[in-house]
Amino acid sequence: MATALIPAVALTACSEDNEPISGADTGDGSGKFVLATTVSGSAGSQSVLVTGPSLDEGSLDVSAGLVNDGATQWVFYKNFLYALTYNQGNAGTTRSYILGTDGRMQARDQTFTMKNRFSSYGTYDNDIIAMSTGAGPVKGENGYAPMTLLVTYLDVYNESMRNNDPSDGRYSMENFLGNGEYVTLAGAEQSGSKLYCGAVPMGLSQYGVADGDGQWIRNDDEVGDLSRLVHDTAGGSGGGSYSAGELVGTQYPNECWVAIYDNDDFLNPKLAKTTKISTPCGRYRSQYYQTVWAADNGDIYVFSASYSITMTDDSQKTRLPAGVCRIKAGTTEFDDSYYCNIQEQTPGKNRSFMRCWPAGGNRFLMVMYDRALTEASPAATELAIFDADTKKLTYVTGLPENVSSIGKTVYNQNGYVYIPVNVENEYPAIYAIRTSDATATKGVTVGANDITGFGYMTPAK
Repeated sequence: MATALIPAVALTACSEDNEPISGADTGDGSGKFVLATTVSGSAGSQSVLVTGPSLDEGSLDVSAGLVNDGATQWVFYKNFLYALTYNQGNAGTTRSYILGTDGRMQARDQTFTMKNRFSSYGTYDNDIIAMSTGAGPVKGENGYAPMTLLVTYLDVYNESMRNNDPSDGRYSMENFLGNGEYVTLAGAEQSGSKLYCGAVPMGLSQYGVADGDGQWIRNDDEVGDLSRLVHDTAGGSGGGSYSAGELVGTQYPNECWVAIYDNDDFLNPKLAKTTKISTPCGRYRSQYYQTVWAADNGDIYVFSASYSITMTDDSQKTRLPAGVCRIKAGTTEFDDSYYCNIQEQTPGKNRSFMRCWPAGGNRFLMVMYDRALTEASPAATELAIFDADTKKLTYVTGLPENVSSIGKTVYNQNGYVYIPVNVENEYPAIYAIRTSDATATKGVTVGANDITGFGYMTPAK
């Protein structure tokens, strides 16, 4: 892609009722939209944070932006911007940024190397929470270390970091669901004082296989003896590596579990279960994407991409289609009256999704695959709006035909949801999607290779 930069244009747009639809600042003029971008040139690729007044029109020049180290995931929270870096199965790093009163981005003083890697993240009160499940610090009686929840808390106001203490065994994720398997958590969604996390069963660790001399290895008429799934040798790489003596992947793919905590200490959860949908997460390599979200009224909608359909062994493939269930606000049980089969509303009735986010009211924006997960190289390059009230999935119209990837962050206001769309051989842009009819309109264009995240910020107090 050419690296010529496009001049910035200061434009704003209004909705039919004359209210700003982009969230552009209407007070003292201090607020800005912040876009994380990457730009390639002769010296290689650079990450640049650029600011602008609007998402709806115009173009932005990145030449005056703040060059930075980039991120796996940009998290905008309470007028702070955090750069979380995954680091391929190792500990992650982070740095945070604020918007200065001059309208330019500024790096804060602290850079942290997180003690633990992260596979998912969320927020609660003043903290950004990064989570993963890994071997605990103390071995059990069978000689193996139980898989343990490892949590990093990033206090955005105090610019500090702390970790949970797994040394006493309270954070063991072994036998979390009562079937011997360990779990990891996908996302952390706050509704009131409660924290809702998708519980993703990972199979039997070395600890789980050895526990009770193999008592948790499933052996019944439905699936047969699953001891055939226990690995004899180590293999895989990065976050997908495994050891000899593990059974990778759940033996119970036709269940969905949500862990509900009273606060963010991640202790003593209430477990909600349904057999109407499968695992509550989206998936890309070692990242587990949050699909448990609160609507504006506090109801929790739990989406399942049915990702286990891609497993090799038939006993580990779910028979449940991609769908959504609900936990009503303030409750800890699934609402038996609510279920929607999302998959049957897709072309061919066989497609799923990678990610989803709240889009205002009881509507959600979904990043859809262009073919079934079981087909070769499915690409998540389509968008749809799901209306939880009508249980209707509507594919977004008005997107370009040469989409190369969809962004990782969204912003919604006044019936519109905004998301970056990266395209082949052109500059990327933010698209505004009207959630009432799923129509997309091209907004601000950025002179970069891609947009990796964006949000709205005012100078932090």
